[in-house]
Amino acid sequence: MASSLTRPMSQRAKDRRGASAGSANARASENAPGRDARLDNAKFILIALVVIGHAIEPLTDYGPSGALYYWIYFFHMPAFIMISGYLSRSFDASSKRVEKLVLSLAVPYLIFWALHQTFYAVERGGLPDTLSFLKPTWTLWFLVALFVWRLTVPVWQRLRWPVAISLAVSLFATTTDLGTTLSVGRVLSLLPFFVLGLSLRREHFAYLDRLWVRICSVLILAVTAVLAIPVSDRFSRDWLFWRDSLTDRDIDPIMPSLVIRLTFMGIALAMTFAVLALTPKRRTWFTSLGAYTLFVYLGHSVFLLVFKASPWYDLVSGPVGLVSTLMVAVGLTLVLCTPWVRKAMGWAVDPQLTWLLRQDGKGLAKAKDDASNATPRSEPAPKTSA
Repeated sequence: MASSLTRPMSQRAKDRRGASAGSANARASENAPGRDARLDNAKFILIALVVIGHAIEPLTDYGPSGALYYWIYFFHMPAFIMISGYLSRSFDASSKRVEKLVLSLAVPYLIFWALHQTFYAVERGGLPDTLSFLKPTWTLWFLVALFVWRLTVPVWQRLRWPVAISLAVSLFATTTDLGTTLSVGRVLSLLPFFVLGLSLRREHFAYLDRLWVRICSVLILAVTAVLAIPVSDRFSRDWLFWRDSLTDRDIDPIMPSLVIRLTFMGIALAMTFAVLALTPKRRTWFTSLGAYTLFVYLGHSVFLLVFKASPWYDLVSGPVGLVSTLMVAVGLTLVLCTPWVRKAMGWAVDPQLTWLLRQDGKGLAKAKDDASNATPRSEPAPKTSA
């Protein structure tokens, strides 16, 4: 009799718990953010600026090209990194997340590192100076940085003042020589932009829709465009690459170097929000292309390595060279987003090399066996939770 009463009560308790969990999951599903058209639009605009910046670099001896290059480099990577941080908020270091991180960043890094090194070997007629994959080639530093930043997401989400702490880490790191291994200089210098993105919420972007913010955004972009003209002649591009420490400059690494670094951070941040404020938040013809930025980022590097080795930059110069190169860069960006190019590049940009990873079930079983074998017979084996 007691048993017959206990079972229904237990079952009712399970039902209530199941219903509660189901409603919680339903609420979480309702509150889960979907794709943001503004961010997809911004990602496409920024990746186009990345391609343009790399394409016009050999033309920067021409004044307008140099000013445009400097203006783009004021903000385009900090903006991209901040958006990457915002889109990394759900990273929880679970096995599935880590698996995706390895397959989407680490494996493509190794593939394109090999492609870059092959090109360098052909161009130089011999092996490059180093064959260490710990030294990223050209554009691949971003994949290394994003891999490291995402692994640290749970840490920053546990801290009370993550942005302030990341800023302190960034500034203190610039006062010592960090070398080029794994692009540690860039990883730490640009860290505050990623952490700031992690700290943003969807409601913060609502402020960008206010009229006065948009007016200020137009003024910010106009003022920085004018500012880029004299600054490009007086300041080294090293300030824009966020790559080297402040110890190798001709000025004191503490003062005024830290003030200059903070000024460039402020300019990058202001321009980032200005661009986001002026980016359409509705769907446009290029909204869907914002999902393919990794194809553009990795693909354009190989194309431009070959393009820069061609006679093109010896044949073009001045305004004609600038305009024609801009057209090539925009066209390249659009071509790399096309379905047939993405399909052709899929093996390198989105490799499905799951055989590199250990299956969770096998790994868990092996862990249990190891724990059981390592436990003395006089003691019960510790329980393992999945």
